[in-house]
Amino acid sequence: MITIRYVNKPEKQCTQVSELLDLLPEVTEPVWVDLYSNDDQLIKTLLTALHCHELAIGDTLRHRHPPKIEYFDDQIFILYRGIHQVEDTLSFEHQQIAFFISENLLISVHRREVQGINKVLQGNIQSLINIPLDLACKIMHLSAGIYLESILEFDETLATLEDVLLNAGNDQTLRELTSYQSRLLKLIRTFNYHLSISHCLVTEEEGGLPVSCSQESQHRINDLNDRFERLYSLSRMHYDICGDLINGYLSITSHQLNNTMRVLTVITAIFVPLSFLAGLYGMNFEHIPELHYRYGYFVLLGVMLLLAAGLVWLFKKKRWF
Repeated sequence: MITIRYVNKPEKQCTQVSELLDLLPEVTEPVWVDLYSNDDQLIKTLLTALHCHELAIGDTLRHRHPPKIEYFDDQIFILYRGIHQVEDTLSFEHQQIAFFISENLLISVHRREVQGINKVLQGNIQSLINIPLDLACKIMHLSAGIYLESILEFDETLATLEDVLLNAGNDQTLRELTSYQSRLLKLIRTFNYHLSISHCLVTEEEGGLPVSCSQESQHRINDLNDRFERLYSLSRMHYDICGDLINGYLSITSHQLNNTMRVLTVITAIFVPLSFLAGLYGMNFEHIPELHYRYGYFVLLGVMLLLAAGLVWLFKKKRWF
C-alpha cells in the first residue's frame, strides 16, 4: 500500500506506482510518500521512478542491512532499525525503515507496521510534512522513545534482581541476568549504529546537508542525537551492571566453594594419618611386636589423639579455619 500525505489536503492511497506518478505532478507542496509493502519489485519500481539512487535502493531491499546514512546530490538516505512490536523486557521485534529525504519529498519504506510511524500519525503531522527532514527525525525520535521507556522500566527489574542475587542468589537468577545482558548487547550494537547516524547529521547540519536545514531542524537533529546518546549510554551502563552482578555472584559462589573445600581438606588431613595407624595395626599378621603389649591399645589411642590435636593446632595457627 502506498499512502501519500499532504500538508493541506487529505491523504490518498494507491496500490500501483503508475497511480502515484499520476498524483505527484499535481503536487506543489511537500509530501510524504509512505510505502508499506513486502513486494520487492514494487519497492524497486517506485524508488526508481522517484529517482532514488541505485545503491540506496539495493540497501533498502536487503532485509538485514545495518542502519546507515548516506548523502547523495539532492537527497539524504537513512536506514533506521525501528520497532514492529515490543515482545518482552528489552526484547523487540525490529522492522527496518528506509528514509529518502529530499527538499520537498519524504519517502519511507517498510515491510510491516512501525510503531514510530504509528505514533507520529497520532499527532498533527501537517507542519512536519512541510519539512521532510523534520518528519524523518520525529519518526526516529518517537521510536527511540519506545526503546527508552523499555530501558527505564528495566531499572526496577535490575534492582530487584540485584537484591535477590545478594540475598538468595541461585542459578535461575543468574540465567535471567545472562539473558538480559545478551539482549542489552544486541541493543548496544543497534544504538551504536543509530548514534553514528545522528552524529553524521549533527556534523553536516550547518550547510553540509543536501537539503535545507532550518534552525528548527537543527534543534530536532540535536534532540535526536541527545536521545540516541542517552540510549547508548544507558544500555552500556546496564550491560556493565549485569556483568558486575554476574561476576560478583560467581566470585561469592567460588569463595563459598573454596571455604567448603578448605574444611574438607582439613578433615582429610587429620584423618589420613589416623586411618594409616588404624590400618597398620588392623592387619591380620600374627607377629606384630605391639600386638600383645598389654597397654598397646591405649598407647595407640593416645598417639592418635595427640596427632589429631597437633594437626588441629597447626591448622588453627595457619588460620585454615
